[in-house]
Amino acid sequence: MYLSTLLIDLGTNPDRPRPGRLWLRNLYRVHQRLCMAFPSHNRKLDDPHFLKPYSPEDFPEDHHLADRPASALDPQLLRHVHAPRDDRHGFLFRIDPLPPARAAILVLSACQPDWDYAFHNARYLLAACPQVRAFSPDFPVGCHLRFRLLANPTTRDPLPREQRLQKEAAGQRVQRKRLQLKWQSHENPTDIFKAWLRRRESRLGFLTLDDLAVPRIGYVYVRKNASSSSQRLRSALYEGTLRVTDTDLFRKALTAGVGPAKAFGFGLLSVQPARPADT
Repeated sequence: MYLSTLLIDLGTNPDRPRPGRLWLRNLYRVHQRLCMAFPSHNRKLDDPHFLKPYSPEDFPEDHHLADRPASALDPQLLRHVHAPRDDRHGFLFRIDPLPPARAAILVLSACQPDWDYAFHNARYLLAACPQVRAFSPDFPVGCHLRFRLLANPTTRDPLPREQRLQKEAAGQRVQRKRLQLKWQSHENPTDIFKAWLRRRESRLGFLTLDDLAVPRIGYVYVRKNASSSSQRLRSALYEGTLRVTDTDLFRKALTAGVGPAKAFGFGLLSVQPARPADT
């Protein structure tokens, strides 16, 4: 796989244009631009200099139509919109703020990206040339790693067993609404969010250690354009040290992401070797 780092200039002078800052405010546009680094084979052959208008079907990882009902989309487009994420398909990304007025976009992708193609008409957004390096998602059991994860923690609306069995018997897809995490006034929100991640550890192939922290809890607001309604997504930043307990499951967590809303910058689990003091 490939790990890319894009340095974005946010600008510090409010009296001057700050396109990088405006771009990062619209996660639909951010994801769309990142998708442009992964053109289909036919698109790259027919339009090597990216002179034709942007078209979602030319970039298989585009998810900017995923909020529309399936009945309103062409079946062939759905095949691209809902592309799987693993070590052969798709990409994950996360936006990390950097002082004093910059941000880094971290992108983990199955295919080598073509950032020159993606930013052919928007190089002013980049503060430096993108850095790309090969990344192996394979880590042995017992390996200790420092990690960072920006997640959209949610729970599923419980569906009565009888209704679930009826839908399954009728061959219908069982869909349950995603709900925001809630807590009582006497509870510590940090503990609620830590518990959300720890309940998933066994199927993610790792165990978080005692230094697990949630330094930032908030919301991300997503709106496709000025005329559309805004969608509010819960955001929680996790940091700490983990120990790998299952190589295959951990590989899947790295390549497929953790939790929902991956098209909006959630789910990328970034890791680096832990220092002896961290283990």
